[in-house]
Amino acid sequence: MKIAVAQLNYHIGNFESNTTKIIDHIRQAKQQGADLVVFAELAVCGYPSRDFLEFSEFIDLCQESIQKIAKECVGIACIVGSPSVNPKIEGKNLFNSAYFLENGKVKAQVNKTLLPTYDVFDEYRYFEPNTEFKLIEFKGRRIALTVCEDLWNVDEDPLYVNVPMDELIKLNPDLMINIAASPFDYNHREDRIDVLQKNCKKYQLPLLYVNHVGAQTELIFDGGSLLLDNNGNVAHEFDYFIEEMKVLKLDAKGWKKKSEAIINPQSEIERIYHALLLGIRDYFQKSGFTKAILGMSGGIDSAVVLALAAEALGKDNVLPVLMPSQFSSYHSIDDSLEMVRTLECHHEIIPIKDVFSSLEYALKPQFKDLPFNLTEENMQARIRGVLLMAMSNKFGYILLNTSNKSETAVGYGTLYGDMCGGLSIIGDVYKIQVYELARYINRNGTIIPENIISKPPSAELRHDQKDSDSLPDYDLLDKILYQYIELRKSSKEIIRQGFDEAVVKRILKLVNTNEYKRHQTPPILRVSPKAFGVGRRMPIVGKYLS
Repeated sequence: MKIAVAQLNYHIGNFESNTTKIIDHIRQAKQQGADLVVFAELAVCGYPSRDFLEFSEFIDLCQESIQKIAKECVGIACIVGSPSVNPKIEGKNLFNSAYFLENGKVKAQVNKTLLPTYDVFDEYRYFEPNTEFKLIEFKGRRIALTVCEDLWNVDEDPLYVNVPMDELIKLNPDLMINIAASPFDYNHREDRIDVLQKNCKKYQLPLLYVNHVGAQTELIFDGGSLLLDNNGNVAHEFDYFIEEMKVLKLDAKGWKKKSEAIINPQSEIERIYHALLLGIRDYFQKSGFTKAILGMSGGIDSAVVLALAAEALGKDNVLPVLMPSQFSSYHSIDDSLEMVRTLECHHEIIPIKDVFSSLEYALKPQFKDLPFNLTEENMQARIRGVLLMAMSNKFGYILLNTSNKSETAVGYGTLYGDMCGGLSIIGDVYKIQVYELARYINRNGTIIPENIISKPPSAELRHDQKDSDSLPDYDLLDKILYQYIELRKSSKEIIRQGFDEAVVKRILKLVNTNEYKRHQTPPILRVSPKAFGVGRRMPIVGKYLS
């Protein structure tokens, strides 16, 4: 049997585009002699559709799309994901379903059993879990069809009390197919392969796994669809971060192996780089925008964001704006100008000294002779935010936020100033990783000037200011933040690792007391196992560790 695996980039709620793309690939697969073509979880509506699923019209459009797709399935069968209506009054109104389409009709429907409600997932909010198990019979094959999480309950500390494949294996299948929407993080490829291999070894069955590719606001899907034999050996691995469809043959001995090289970024930083490019590109394309703007400070963060945006959108679609003050160093301005000349992108220079002086004068009756402090520093950041948002409004740019994860974690940023923007590019990238990204960006030649990479980081909001005046060195800070945020270690556990007790308690207090700031930041492109945003939900007024 020849099976086409379609690893595609969908657009949430864009039924016309999604349906047309699915039908086009059914036709291509048929021309290539495929018997069956497999698409991803909730491909019809896109993933995650979130509260769109609460609108009856949205579900009606899903069903209309399924009927259109079914009509194309003549001489070829199709598996595709879509929400479906639960016919029973009891329970949630919807299922997360995999449809099997053949001979122009819906021949079978398999519903998802395990509904994740951790990290970025919230499926039990919308869907009823499956309780009935059956196989799909096609071309002499008995297919155990499952949806994403249904294969993930194989850990030593299982998250769920039941295992769908334990039920399906009783029906004597000879092939597993899993349709998925598995978001990217820089470790997820290895986790994903490990889970799928465990299933193959446990049930002694070959497996076809198809994943989404593309970005949906903050979530990035990396593709990496897989074919594994019944011993868990990878017979074929699809490319990462790109769309593709391939027709592969399943014979009595399993998958006929393919030997083509794949696009599989190996290092953590290389994966983050490609994920961020995809995240930027899709956010703009799917939102209908083409041009970006950002503040260019001469620091490492804005330089990395500029380089990424220029690569993702094209240099002519990115506008860096230099906004020097009386506290800006000459080398920061010169370094910024050197970089924009290298990229050959247009830039603007808007000095803020006079604007700042006007605000100082306007507030003098209230501030009187009080000394310069954080208030005046924040005023400068907010002046820059006002100028950038004015340019955004006037010319239709999307403002790119340049805050990194280290700063965002401890609140080292100004609300309505440098924390404003339409999309946060590196808000899930620690400062030390930002430096690694800069080196990677310069791998084939200097794009980011060496002085930007090597000089001590500074907000330049007062004379001779350095980040180290307010924060521990980033090498130390990032290690403690990683233990707390990604690994959810307690303060006692972190201290036992050898970190100074006072430093640990101070950092964790900063993280927790600045939750209110993070609730007001733009969407952050997710590249780590635990990002700020929908996957990390903390109370603002909680007392724990604050």
